[in-house]
Amino acid sequence: MPGTDNKIPLDWDALEVGETFDKFQYVLTQEMIDGYRKGVMDPDASFPTIAHKVDVRQYNAKYSDAGSVNARCAFHCYNPPIAGKKLTVTAWIADKYLRRGKNYIVTEAVSVDEDGRLIDRVITHELKQPSEVGKKWGG
Repeated sequence: MPGTDNKIPLDWDALEVGETFDKFQYVLTQEMIDGYRKGVMDPDASFPTIAHKVDVRQYNAKYSDAGSVNARCAFHCYNPPIAGKKLTVTAWIADKYLRRGKNYIVTEAVSVDEDGRLIDRVITHELKQPSEVGKKWGG
């Protein structure tokens, strides 16, 4: 609901590449793993962290904007997470760029478990002008 949070309105011009967000920590439960496996219809799926959108959670907690469209996303998975382990996600603004008159932001997030094992790295490119989608096709 507008006005009920302390989010900062996004100013794309002022946004600084390299800005690091507060760390996000959570315990990965077996229920989370089971829900992810059910959602992807793979009973042996190994990387349930990607189902919880932890890569952009800190950005969304800090900034308010007009929304976004996922333009590209890359997941690099290193070690399967283990149920019951605490995961720490560190995220930052990796880049921002202007392409064809449209603003994009690149966030990068790294998940590490409580034993220091690198779990995954997620790089997300987001178009920060969602109203532009469809104009290409006359919408």
